[in-house]
Amino acid sequence: MLVVVYAWQPMLQAVSMEAVRDYLLGLQDRICAALEAEDGAARFRRDELPGEKGGLARPRVLEGGTHIEKSGVMFSHTRGVDLPRAATARRPELAGRAFEAASVSLIVHPRNPLAPTSHANVRAFVATKEGEDPVWWFGGGFDLTPIYGFDEDCVHWHRVARDAVESAAPGRYGEFKRQCDTYFHLPHRGEPRGIGGVFYDDQGPAELGSFERGFALMRAVGDGYLAAYIPILSRRKTMPYGERERDFQLYRRGRYAEFNLAYDRGTRFGLEAKSRAESVLASMPPLCLWRYDWQPESGTAEAKLYERYLVPRDWLHPEQPPEAVHQPST
Repeated sequence: MLVVVYAWQPMLQAVSMEAVRDYLLGLQDRICAALEAEDGAARFRRDELPGEKGGLARPRVLEGGTHIEKSGVMFSHTRGVDLPRAATARRPELAGRAFEAASVSLIVHPRNPLAPTSHANVRAFVATKEGEDPVWWFGGGFDLTPIYGFDEDCVHWHRVARDAVESAAPGRYGEFKRQCDTYFHLPHRGEPRGIGGVFYDDQGPAELGSFERGFALMRAVGDGYLAAYIPILSRRKTMPYGERERDFQLYRRGRYAEFNLAYDRGTRFGLEAKSRAESVLASMPPLCLWRYDWQPESGTAEAKLYERYLVPRDWLHPEQPPEAVHQPST
C-alpha cells in the first residue's frame, strides 16, 4: 500500500510591500503633477537618496510658487534587519524580525491666506520572520487647516474623507474623524490645528482583517486627498487679499510650527532618530510670526475662525452645535 504523507505548513498571510511601494511612488508622482498644474509656474525639486538593502527616499520640495508658497511631498521606503530597541520594547513580538516601512507624507502651504493649508500621510509597516505570519499595520489620513474658513470647503473636505474611508473600511469614518480631531490638537493652546479630516494608526489584522483590506484603505485615502484638496485650492488661490489677511496667515502658521515641533510624532521621531533634517523639517511653513497675547477683534473674520472653525464639528451636518472631543495627554 502506498502511503503519501503531506507535511503540514501554516498558511501564511499574503503581504506585498512591492505593490505598496509601487502605489506610493505613483501617488507621489500624481500629487506633484497636480500641485504643479495648480501653481502654473513652479516645479518640485526632485531628489533620490538610495537607502540600505534597496530602500529609497524621494524628497520633493516646491518653493516660491505663484500660488503655492511651499510644498513638500516625501516618499520613503526603509528596509532593515533589526528594529531599534525602542520599537521592540513597545512591541516585543517584533524582536528578531526583518522589517519594511513605506510612506508618502505631504504638506501644502498656499500663498493666498484664503486658501487653506493641507496635510496628508499614508504609510505601511511589515515585520517578517521565516515560518511565521508577518506583523503588519497601516496608518494615515488627511487634515485641513484654514486661515479664513468657508463652510463649503469644510463640507466638501469631510464628504470626500467619509466616502474614501467608507469605500474601504465601512462604518469607520466617524471613528477616524474623532481620532483626527484628538490628534491634531494643541494642548498648550487649548485649540485644534484646523478642521480635521480623518486619521488612523496601528491598523493591523485585528482591525482590518487582511493586508489587502489595509492596502485598499491606503489607496482610498491617498487617492481621496487630491479629490478633497484640489477643488478647494483651485477656487481660493486667486481670491483678492491684503496685508491684514497675509499678516493673520503668518500668525496662524506659527501654530502650525508649534504643533509640528512639539507634538507631531513623525517629526519628533525623525529628529530623535537623526534622520536627514532637511527632509524631516520640509513640512515647516516658509514664513510665520508670533505676537504676545494677541486676540482677534470681535466680529471680524479673524474672530470667526476661532468661533466657528477652530472647534470640533460634524462638518457633514454643519448646522449642528460643536462636538465634545477628548483631549490627548502629553
